[in-house]
Amino acid sequence: MRSPVLPSHLPARLASGAYILNSGLSKRNAPQEVAEGLHGFASTAYPFLQQVEPQKFVKALSTAEIVLGSALLLPFVPTGLVATGLAAFSGGLLGLYLRVPGMREPGSLRWTEQGQAIAKDVFLAGIAGTLLADSARRAKDAD
Repeated sequence: MRSPVLPSHLPARLASGAYILNSGLSKRNAPQEVAEGLHGFASTAYPFLQQVEPQKFVKALSTAEIVLGSALLLPFVPTGLVATGLAAFSGGLLGLYLRVPGMREPGSLRWTEQGQAIAKDVFLAGIAGTLLADSARRAKDAD
């Protein structure tokens, strides 16, 4: 039986997993003003979130980040599974970058000073894409 994780996947999984886990833990007990700020930012890009109370939103976001970060760090969780979660998560972050005014220079994908913190999340999308592609190749080779 093959291992669900190749040794070559570990650096990407460890780096992204530690980053996301830390982010989730730092939001776990966010003060009301932080929750309102994060909620307002996310609601700008994803208007359906306006219906969610800020503290509940941040608690759910924190939980999702803790689960995803932990799954990336656990070597027995299959790479294809965590890569799918990472792709969804990074897609949401890049959606913020593309939809929130002021993140990019007008008519461009180049970030502004305000957008730099989100633009760097393209690396998470790249890691997800690489892990997904490799997992698909491994699955095809197994057939």
